[in-house]
Amino acid sequence: MAILQTIITVIYYILIAYVAAILIWNLSKTRKWEQEVLYIIVLIPFLLRLFRLK
Repeated sequence: MAILQTIITVIYYILIAYVAAILIWNLSKTRKWEQEVLYIIVLIPFLLRLFRLK
């Protein structure tokens, strides 16, 4: 059972890292400041979860 929990946790963090990478990529490509602010607001919880701060 512990192995299954570890596998699920690893998959979860890989998914979070993937979504965060896509958000960072889109943030670097946008030129409108309104969209940049929205990307940052959405990105913060993903980065906190990825770095295990929350």
